[in-house]
Amino acid sequence: MPLVSIRHLTAYRYRNPVALGEHRMMLRPMESYDQRLVSAELTVWPQPTVLRNVHDVFGNCVSIARFTGRSERLSVESRMTLEHTPQPAFDFEGESYAQTLPFAYSPEDLPDLARSIERRHADPTGELEAWARRFIRRAGPTSLRTLLTDMTHAIHSEFAYGARLTGAPQAPLETLALGAGSCRDFAMLMIEAVRSLGLAARFVSGYVYSASAKAGRAGGGHTHAWVRVFLPSCGWVEFDPTNGIVGNADLVRVAIARDPRQAVPLHGTWAGLPADYLGMDVEVEVSVQADAETQPAPLRRVAQGR
Repeated sequence: MPLVSIRHLTAYRYRNPVALGEHRMMLRPMESYDQRLVSAELTVWPQPTVLRNVHDVFGNCVSIARFTGRSERLSVESRMTLEHTPQPAFDFEGESYAQTLPFAYSPEDLPDLARSIERRHADPTGELEAWARRFIRRAGPTSLRTLLTDMTHAIHSEFAYGARLTGAPQAPLETLALGAGSCRDFAMLMIEAVRSLGLAARFVSGYVYSASAKAGRAGGGHTHAWVRVFLPSCGWVEFDPTNGIVGNADLVRVAIARDPRQAVPLHGTWAGLPADYLGMDVEVEVSVQADAETQPAPLRRVAQGR
């Protein structure tokens, strides 16, 4: 059972003191059967006038800060330690798993899943759907387990990964055309592809680590993005096309949403002259202990923006 410690610092710099508006932070990992928080600390400077926590429509923990006065700097630092217990993605011992294409959700589940099946990006010529259908067998039924695993591994092996720390995800058709993207680009490609086949999928934001000192993970050292797909016999199953991971091994969930705009780690407003903004600095450190006797091996990336 890995013990994972995460430090995430974001700092904004301004030429002159600016008025800080409301800021919303999604940095606290979601607690569940596979991840249990041991400690969590959030430090904000300047000290907010109000700092409160709420759960959004998906159950994500959102910290909301409000300020008075002006400041030349805003920094938000989150320090967390959690026990992470990855579970098999498909564990059907003693159970027959026969979900294949063609497939339809039950009338009981469909109303709650409908918005996660709706496609968010245009596909006027059916190019994305055609790409998704390449994973369907020409003859006979196609296991959803096989289809989703093959799609995850195909994105990992056929597309070139490149870190891009700011900006919205590329449209899936752009990612297909480029054959390259960031973790959030690959997540949106897979989400829209499986939605085109009638499956419910959601965007996940969090952190990736490596439990093995010999193996690294693409996307480590900053926030990471991947996919969950709802399969009735298993619930929400996680797939990381950036690293070819099926299941939640080495993945720490922080936020889940239908659209990546609903899972931004930190966003807010400020008032001042456009020239006052000097840039943003981000530091993310992740250290992992397999047990109390293991020395943590930190993974660190420092990103600077202007």
